[in-house]
Amino acid sequence: MLTLRKASDRGIARHGWLTSFHTFSFASYRNVNEQGFSDLLVINDDRVAAAKGFGQHPHRDMEIFSYVLEGALEHKDTLGTGSVIRPGDVQLMSAGSGVAHSEFNHSAEELVHFLQIWIVPNISGATPRYQQEHFSAEQKRGRLQLIISPDGANGSLQVRQDARVYAGLFDGEENATLTLAPDRYAYVHVARGSVELNGVSLQEGDGVRVRDEQVLALCNGQDAEVLVFDLRPQELPQMP
Repeated sequence: MLTLRKASDRGIARHGWLTSFHTFSFASYRNVNEQGFSDLLVINDDRVAAAKGFGQHPHRDMEIFSYVLEGALEHKDTLGTGSVIRPGDVQLMSAGSGVAHSEFNHSAEELVHFLQIWIVPNISGATPRYQQEHFSAEQKRGRLQLIISPDGANGSLQVRQDARVYAGLFDGEENATLTLAPDRYAYVHVARGSVELNGVSLQEGDGVRVRDEQVLALCNGQDAEVLVFDLRPQELPQMP
């Protein structure tokens, strides 16, 4: 069963320097029917103006990853990490027992567009850690590249949860399928472009909850970039 979450139905926050679309409840946007899916708690689609950003702020007991679509995102944290994340880079910060970080647009001239995604961990109070890896367009072209997993398989980043995240690029005749283990859930998010999922047309910003489906087929993309989350079969987590 596919349950569509249209881009136009998302929450939105406009702060001048920031435009953020919220797939699930976040900050001042509250929707009792959209409080996450399985262990996937937040998908924020953020556009940050040149030289602006989020000042240092704390997190704990959350797996937080950033996926840059355009521009460059500068990250600093209390673990001593400092990096600039560009398209193709995936950054995963496991907040664990507590960490503070800041995120700014690295450019003084251009906008940065990125997704920030939160996954609820399966352990509390763990030692905070930071990971970053680059996945090239060639690795994602016409296929689903594993970028996050519980065991760091195939060069993916290691998340503290029974969850896997795949990224793919699809255009024209390019297509891919993902076979889920029995009784798994999935969530599909279209980061940009358009694509078909099991015959359903999806546009940029659309998301789909997937239950009781074992095969996911992506095809007929038009400059599409897609994230697919393979998740435990459980319903809404508690809001933090």
